[in-house]
Amino acid sequence: MWYNNADAAYHQSLTHLGSTHLNMEGMSISTHRKLSVSHPLFKLLGPHFLYLLSINNLAYTTLLPPGGWVDTSMTTGAKGMIELVGKGMSEWRMDVDGTLPEDLKNRRVDDVSALPNYHYRDDALLLYEAIKNYVTKYVNLYYKSPKDIAGDWELRSWAKELSLRKEKGGVGVLGIPNGGDLKCNEDIVLVATCIIYTCSVTHAAANFLQYEQYAFPANYPSLMAGSPPTTKDAKMAIIDYLPGKAETLDIMVMTNILSLRAANGLGNFEVQYVYDPEAVDIVNEFRAKLKEISKTIQSRNKSRKHPYDILDPKLIPNSISI
Repeated sequence: MWYNNADAAYHQSLTHLGSTHLNMEGMSISTHRKLSVSHPLFKLLGPHFLYLLSINNLAYTTLLPPGGWVDTSMTTGAKGMIELVGKGMSEWRMDVDGTLPEDLKNRRVDDVSALPNYHYRDDALLLYEAIKNYVTKYVNLYYKSPKDIAGDWELRSWAKELSLRKEKGGVGVLGIPNGGDLKCNEDIVLVATCIIYTCSVTHAAANFLQYEQYAFPANYPSLMAGSPPTTKDAKMAIIDYLPGKAETLDIMVMTNILSLRAANGLGNFEVQYVYDPEAVDIVNEFRAKLKEISKTIQSRNKSRKHPYDILDPKLIPNSISI
């Protein structure tokens, strides 16, 4: 339980809040600052930023203030959570942590024979490749040569701000190709794929199993009393470590709310930005691929001991909306 308590602190602070909500907030703000609504990249990314700033503001005002839910329901408290976010995000890299195949290699969980039945990896790779293929075709439609990229001052200004250090007014994202100087289509694809994948798939995996994980405190306790035992004859009973009735109810209610889906599934965009006929064809091809992936995941779940439907595209919101 103490190990899971530490893991819960990491999950809520970095896997969830830091790597998705806060990370994408900076990228959303920069996208709105630097790319006009008519820009092809804004049209591509816009649907995946929907509701993000609103839900983050709600978190700042209800969950993270002194005495708020994080203070009363997590061992770290809000101050500890923010410290963990700062430490973790100072090392987050778009070309590693934000690029699924590299992330799996970096965490040494990419070998199927060494680690079978890792459903997140197996389902997520299907989605990552589909998103990357979709983004590649879309980017290739608008950028025919490196000259097109060099001449797009909005794109170059956007990428520069994403990479610029925070103390200088930028977003401070590490791992953007060439330090924010995009030179080829592959550079654009890496950035856009990371944003779309993180706002949809990464957040879904981090968020929508919270009730399953946290609602029974002994399974995955976010709050524990005292200190970890140092001997096998610890005098405290397990019940003394766990949160009381009121705290348990608060944890159950909040994680249940956070596990609810209230937005359209991936590819079924709430707001339509793309109207160029050739681009519309690319979007429709992406939607057809997602339907295939949905059928594949449903078929896999029939033979899995523990079905994992969290990454069925029909159940993955387009944006971080909760």
